[in-house]
Amino acid sequence: MAILKVARMGHPILREVAKEVPRDEIATPGFQTFVDDMIETMREYDGAGLAAPQVHVSKRVVVMEIASNPRYPDAPSLPLSVLINPRITPLTERRVQIVEGCLSVPDIRGVVPRCAEIEFEALDRNGEPVRQRFEDFSAAVVQHECDHLDGILYLDRVVDTRSLSFLREFERYHVVPRVAD
Repeated sequence: MAILKVARMGHPILREVAKEVPRDEIATPGFQTFVDDMIETMREYDGAGLAAPQVHVSKRVVVMEIASNPRYPDAPSLPLSVLINPRITPLTERRVQIVEGCLSVPDIRGVVPRCAEIEFEALDRNGEPVRQRFEDFSAAVVQHECDHLDGILYLDRVVDTRSLSFLREFERYHVVPRVAD
């Protein structure tokens, strides 16, 4: 396995719509190694998730996991998930205000309104269909990562730019907003 280079804001791949993964590609050794490398890269940088465009690959692939993550100590755990060609369906009009950061936009945080409850459909790393519902923080993680597949960065969704902060100043002066009801 390998740690992959993370694309940073300004790299054109982060603004492209990623290509669907053909079902017959999923079982190939090359694709499976790529998924393993994505997982290792996400864990190396303490990410809650990682999308393929963030590692310079235009494919609709997302990995997510939250388990004893120092960047998200109060977040609910999220088991390791591999989503291939995911589709999100909002299940409510209710929004939550989430402080987000991104491996592709290092050291900056901002508040993003996200749909509070979603359902996704995708293929897992074995090519089997999966469907799952998520709420609040976990729903925000899914939305953040899937946005990368459509060329959207979380900064594009920040409503009030006064919430933007460098990480060091955020840790010193900001209180993490509670999830809105």
